[in-house]
Parts: sequence; structure tokens; C-alpha cells
Amino acid sequence: MADDRERFERIYRENFGAVLRFAAGRIDPDRAKDVAAETFLVAWRRLDDLPADARPWLLGVARKVIAGQFRSESRRDALASRLRIGHDAAAATDPAVALADRDEALAAFAGLGERDREVLRLVTWDELAAAEAAEILGVTTLAFTVRLHRARRRLERALEPELRSSASQKTRRHVDAHS
Repeated sequence: MADDRERFERIYRENFGAVLRFAAGRIDPDRAKDVAAETFLVAWRRLDDLPADARPWLLGVARKVIAGQFRSESRRDALASRLRIGHDAAAATDPAVALADRDEALAAFAGLGERDREVLRLVTWDELAAAEAAEILGVTTLAFTVRLHRARRRLERALEPELRSSASQKTRRHVDAHS
């Protein structure tokens, strides 16, 4: 039992900051602390299942805890909307709307699909290698690198709206000139 406790404490010391940063990058800071606590509770309960490199496993657990919170929150919000009489259900605040009001990069990021945002967060905000991120998502490293490549391309396109609009104007002028 003492060995288990020492192992858990070492894993906690080495990984708590990474788990908290991972959660804080996805939800508000107070809830991120709860996610970190719940993640390490799961780790303690499943200590025998933890691999030697526990970080990807812990981040995978944190991701599932966050997803569970979002599902619970969505169910709560849906119930509140049904119970609210005379309120417009569309008045609920969407976090993506808040991001869209920020600078161009955040707006482009917010415009990506959740799958693209998650892939980009894992490698940039959480500083994970492709193999670690793939393990968290439960896909092969090859599948993850393909997702990452595609997400980066979509982000680049979203960041270059002026290039697209000027290119489409040139195309229209070219078509008009030859009509």
C-alpha cells in the first residue's frame, strides 16, 4: 500500500500541472480544478491500469471528464429551456460566439470544427507529441497526423479570407472579360 501511495504521489507531482493546463484550456479555471481532482481520483482508483508514462492516460481521462461535464451541462440547459416559459431558447450563450469577437486568429480557430480545434489544442496548448495525442483520442498516430495536417490547412484557409476574396474577384473579372 505504501508503494502505491508513493507511486501515486509521484504521478500527481509530475502531472498535475499538465492536467490542470489541459482542462483550463477547455473550460473555466474553477471547473478545471474540479476536472483535475476528478482525474486524479480516477487515477488513484485505477492505479494498476496506469502505464509507465501516465501523462497521455491522465489527459485522456481529463478529456472524458470534461466531455461528461459538457453532456451534463447540455442536459441541464435543455431542461431549463423547456421549463422556461416565455424565454427564447436561443438566448443561451455560446462560447464560440465569445471567441468570434476576439482577434482574427481566435475567430478563425473558433470557426473550425470541434475535431480540428481539439487536435490543434493537443499539439499547441498541451504540447503533446503526435503519438501521445493519438493515444488520448484513441486513434493511430498516422490517423492523428492526418487530422492535424487537415486541421492546420483549414486554419490557414480561415486566416486568409482576404486572399480568397481577392482571388474570387480576379476569377469573376476573368470570367466577365471572357463572356
